[in-house]
Amino acid sequence: MSRLRGAAVPLLTCLVTLGALTAWTTAGRAGSPAELSADEGRVLVPLSTEATAAFVTVRNTGGADDVLTGVTGPAGHTTMLSRTVDIGRNAARMEMAGAVTVPAGGSLRMSPTGLDIMVSPPPRLAPGDRLTFTLHFRDSPPLTVRTRAVLPGQ
Repeated sequence: MSRLRGAAVPLLTCLVTLGALTAWTTAGRAGSPAELSADEGRVLVPLSTEATAAFVTVRNTGGADDVLTGVTGPAGHTTMLSRTVDIGRNAARMEMAGAVTVPAGGSLRMSPTGLDIMVSPPPRLAPGDRLTFTLHFRDSPPLTVRTRAVLPGQ
């Protein structure tokens, strides 16, 4: 009887795993590549002469993760993925971000308190102006995204 109980847990685990894989395959997700898209994002009207930031949301409706590896922007401006890091005592600092995963069936949302696109020096922008960026991925072709200039806090 104890041997039967000992075998029940691994057997049940295998059956649950097999069921999940079957459902994933039946839904058409098995082996499908990443399918990336992005809506219009936002770029902050610069308040300084050093840098500004842009934010987009990248959606992946495919069956495989992909990795955002970099970004290019307007000529004459350095663009990079950056991340805001809390350093304590109500202070934060910016650091360059490495590659970031865009999960299968999920999204990667950039924000002022997390991952963003840093642009230095900032271009002259007024509210409503548009700026274009190209996102680069490990497996998918580059994705061109447009952003609209907004005042900080919008």
